[in-house]
Amino acid sequence: MSVAIAGYSTTKFTLDQTPIEELLVSATKELFQNTKNLSQKDIDAVLVSTNNNKKYLAPILSEITGIAPKIAQSIENMCNSGANSIVSGYSYIASGMADVVLVVGAEQAENSAQVLDWDMSRGEFTHPIFWGTMFAKAHKREFGTTDEELAHVSALNHKNAQDNPAAYNPKTYTIEDIMDSKRLTEDLRLLDCSRSCSGSSAVLLVSEEIAKKYTDSPVFISGIGQKTTSASFTKNELTRLESTIDAASQAYSMAGIKANQVDVAEIHDAFSICELMILEDLGFASKGKAGKLVLELYKNGSKKINPRGGLIGAGHPLGATGIAQIAEITSQLQGTAKKRQVENARIGLVQNMSAAATSSTVLVMKN
Repeated sequence: MSVAIAGYSTTKFTLDQTPIEELLVSATKELFQNTKNLSQKDIDAVLVSTNNNKKYLAPILSEITGIAPKIAQSIENMCNSGANSIVSGYSYIASGMADVVLVVGAEQAENSAQVLDWDMSRGEFTHPIFWGTMFAKAHKREFGTTDEELAHVSALNHKNAQDNPAAYNPKTYTIEDIMDSKRLTEDLRLLDCSRSCSGSSAVLLVSEEIAKKYTDSPVFISGIGQKTTSASFTKNELTRLESTIDAASQAYSMAGIKANQVDVAEIHDAFSICELMILEDLGFASKGKAGKLVLELYKNGSKKINPRGGLIGAGHPLGATGIAQIAEITSQLQGTAKKRQVENARIGLVQNMSAAATSSTVLVMKN
């Protein structure tokens, strides 16, 4: 059974400490406003993506918004929670258990879930920037990657975020600004990093048979790949994201496409080095050559990669990130992305990951 995206919403990302329930409700209300013919009684399942440890959030959201679903549950998988929730919703529809699934993601700024306390292999360096800097150091050593190449990643994403009204900090930075920003580790600066923030996003998944009830231009999920390599950082290679490579292979195979057929992509640039590694591991660039690709995109003003500004430009509310990525690609394939629009976009891709890419999800979408 084919599964379509029939509606979406993304709220403004901020540094405010907005209550998680308020964030979830805001995205839900906006989705209902944006989607024709949708009523509360249509919703078979409500899935909440968040790393917030409050209990029973999916039933709470359902009650606040007047929904009485057959299924209500929360899904947590660190930064990969959003895409995982979409795959769960897809599965409910594909299995015949549901026809309409509401997936809502939200997070508050400075959520403690950024840190994986379980993984003692990280020693005292529990904050994600330390695995980011290990990636950067290894990539520099093996491929000669430069600080300037990393700076172009940040500059490109901040530039794209200028046209994203939901971005938490839509400022433009020059290469010099980025390279002169505060050095947090030997290999990463402040502006090489995404910013934890508050925000929410929602997506409406429906079966193909009823998609036209809710939208004139449904977007279909045609390829799915998921891979978890471990929870421990020490089982990872430092210049390859094995989970992304595996997930991409699955998604491309299911969708019947190759990497060079993707018109627009949202990828998980938690740190500038991550974008280079992901571009390589998705097959968009050869190993060690992603820096040259980003420079070309930057010079040409291309929005093919992270048109909304990515995590670096738009912000990173963990549970909402993957869903906001999917909302953006839906908008691109529907031709409604306004100033962010990639011309003639027909095939889109989302790559969402967590915990130093110990797990990854890749989705291929078509209109």
